[in-house]
Amino acid sequence: MHSFFLLVQTIVTNFSYIYRSLENRNREILKQLTLRRAWNFLLLKSSYSLSNIIKKPIHWGTPVAVSIEPTTACNLKCPQCPSGLRQFTRPTGNLKTQTNTAILDGLGHNLQYINYYFQGEPFINPNFLEIVKEARKRNIYVLTSTNAHFISEQTAKDVIDSGMSEVVISIDGITQKTYENYRIEGNLDKVIEGTKNLVAAKKDAGSNYPILTFQFLVSKQNEHEIEDAKRLATEIGVDNITFKTIQVYDYETGNELIPDNEKYSRYKKLEDGSYVLKNKFRNSCWRMWSSCVFTWDGSVVPCCFDKDAKHKMGNITKDEFKKIWKSGIYKEFRNKIWKDRQQIEICKNCSEGSKIWV
Repeated sequence: MHSFFLLVQTIVTNFSYIYRSLENRNREILKQLTLRRAWNFLLLKSSYSLSNIIKKPIHWGTPVAVSIEPTTACNLKCPQCPSGLRQFTRPTGNLKTQTNTAILDGLGHNLQYINYYFQGEPFINPNFLEIVKEARKRNIYVLTSTNAHFISEQTAKDVIDSGMSEVVISIDGITQKTYENYRIEGNLDKVIEGTKNLVAAKKDAGSNYPILTFQFLVSKQNEHEIEDAKRLATEIGVDNITFKTIQVYDYETGNELIPDNEKYSRYKKLEDGSYVLKNKFRNSCWRMWSSCVFTWDGSVVPCCFDKDAKHKMGNITKDEFKKIWKSGIYKEFRNKIWKDRQQIEICKNCSEGSKIWV
């Protein structure tokens, strides 16, 4: 009996240590965990691990995380973004509340995390925060990514009231010159003002949420400002700052946006001057088990690299999600990944799938 209690104490102590060591986001996501969600995650992981062993996709469970697109509209013209370049072949539009509800109902109680972002600027959708509220009612961790140009004092208060779990704010420079190099037609002062509005609204409400995260997309033009960006984050009072590698479409022969510091690049320069992805391709992808993406009109696409929704698996407004998730077209797409992932166009610039999650 003494040994049993000692074992329990050891497990609790280790869990507490792991919990305290997690980042804010992961700790909060963990709080949304239920027995049902834990069981679903176990099904996903075990089927994915088994698939890695037998080299054939076997799929149990439903997504624990999804991205949902509030809109394809954007106020900026970022040079590596189809939305910014206005290069979509699919129509521009806003996510409707009924489509959002259909998604939430379709994925059910297994869903634990939503990123309300794919393409476009979420706050352009006039119903965006009502959409967020509906997800938060279901005990789901809700994150969004924004350029912060539309976050007035009142909007910041509304964000707090919505129950949003986290807001990621793109700030790719600490001077207007470096910021607008990528965020074309953007205004750094508006970004800082919007961020300060959120910080103040949290303080006024006595709330720890949403977690505020600066995201600094590292390029050749702004990599010298990394340390200054850290200081700015501390000065304003955001909770975190992350540094993200930039994706460029034509990287093989180099690109003016690729940083010199390879630590902040997803590409590696070879001796002949050409570039390759640092991550090695493996014919597997955890995202095909754990998540998917919904466009504003309810279409299901396999992941966030399919920006123009060329690989539509179905539409939540027309079919049940479980039918889409287990459909022949989805199964065939997973099979293609296992056979030769590099032959799939959207996978060629992917920074995921470089590790086997077993």
